[in-house]
Amino acid sequence: MRYPYPRRKHSDRKPVIAMIEMLQAIDAFVWGPPMIALLLGTHLFLTVRTGFIQRRLPQAIRLSFRKDPEGRGDISNFGALATALAATIGTGSIVGVATAILAGGPGAVFWMWVTGIFGMATKYVEVFASIRYRVRDHNGNMLGGAMYVWERAFRRDDGTTPWWAKLGAVAFAAFAVVATIGTGSAVQASAMTGIITSSIPGLPSWAVGIAIVVLVAAVIFGGVRSIAGVCEKLVPVMAVAYAGGCVIILCLNWAVLGDALALILECAFTPKAAFGGAVGSGIIMALQFGCARGLFSNESGLGSAPIVAAAAKTRNPAEQALVAMTGTFWSTVVICALTGVVLVSTMLTYPDIQAEILDNPTFYTGAVLASAAFAKIPVVGTPVLVLGMVSFSYSTILGWSYYGNRCVTFLFGRRAIMPYQVVYVAVAFLGAIGVGDVVWTVSDIGNALMAIPNIIAILLLSGLIARETRHYVYDDHLDEVCDRPIPVLEGK
Repeated sequence: MRYPYPRRKHSDRKPVIAMIEMLQAIDAFVWGPPMIALLLGTHLFLTVRTGFIQRRLPQAIRLSFRKDPEGRGDISNFGALATALAATIGTGSIVGVATAILAGGPGAVFWMWVTGIFGMATKYVEVFASIRYRVRDHNGNMLGGAMYVWERAFRRDDGTTPWWAKLGAVAFAAFAVVATIGTGSAVQASAMTGIITSSIPGLPSWAVGIAIVVLVAAVIFGGVRSIAGVCEKLVPVMAVAYAGGCVIILCLNWAVLGDALALILECAFTPKAAFGGAVGSGIIMALQFGCARGLFSNESGLGSAPIVAAAAKTRNPAEQALVAMTGTFWSTVVICALTGVVLVSTMLTYPDIQAEILDNPTFYTGAVLASAAFAKIPVVGTPVLVLGMVSFSYSTILGWSYYGNRCVTFLFGRRAIMPYQVVYVAVAFLGAIGVGDVVWTVSDIGNALMAIPNIIAILLLSGLIARETRHYVYDDHLDEVCDRPIPVLEGK
């Protein structure tokens, strides 16, 4: 652990170390079994409540690429999806998968995949709610997310909002702002810098940090259209390139591919020791770490993706909600699953990785395992890892900047946007040069806490959304234009 403070006398450092340890304990608690149970339980409940909306995945994928001139919004369906995917497909798609395998064994890959399957229902419902209750700002731009759902969905007949609904709105927005600064900025900048400096020895981290600041600032200060425009071009290229690289690696590992898949399934349901005991094993461990990393990787239930989905040009809430749920499919069911099979098959092909983990168990983190596994693949291994980490991290910085932008606007008005953006890029630089361990932990706590008000809201609205889903989706009214008025918020 790198502590972000100068060397002091041991007695002077005790309060700081104690604070860090306290934050880490809080982080472990909020991302512990209760949160996993809440998120996974919500996925299962909403899957049933929506009539297993996942079966409409082929139709949803087709809608993703349709340009709808009759829809109301600021950016295209695909632009909203690409921006959400940019924010979702980050270091968790590579390092997070490796961490799950180290802690929970190969069976964790299966449970990550399961969370992706059922998480699509939650993503559908939260985006549906966001679009149904979206508003416009003074310039006519769309605003949405859990904060506006709380404000509008539970409004009384006299037009006032109950205190508890206001509390839910403010809590979500505040926790989201904290999460964006760390999860979206510092952590991703650190990941980019680490992989770049390790590939180019001698390159100072501050130089990489300055480059990140310039590249990020050039995009995010242009607003949602600028961010969506870049993500529309970047996301398909980076995802296809990374997936293609993983497929090549799987072809090179074809001799053990069947064994890898069998090991993943076996460890998901039986307490089998994997790789000679080099990594975690046991059904409970596989379930816990697979679900935790899967939930973190696709963000279903966190309430992040609905913020940008609200800006999409769509005829009705169901249309964009279907498009949005494909993001969970691509990020976890495809990208994370590919990464998991690559790592397991590579560890089977190269037993020396297993021996190194046994010899240095405290040294092997998710990042170290991912680097070691991909480096074993001749020619394509390291380039695939570097391309994936850099492009995924950069796109995540762009996507999360928009989430913070909208939440800051809700809390403090549009005058707060510029100061927030300045802080956001400054924290990216601090993350690049290795400052910000405390910020990362605090942001991870904010990530978990922002999910709670979001989940409560969508569970309360699940009956209404199920009825309207029946009308739009199952009664074949997806082309129907919803003429519900979108109110304008003055001063926002």
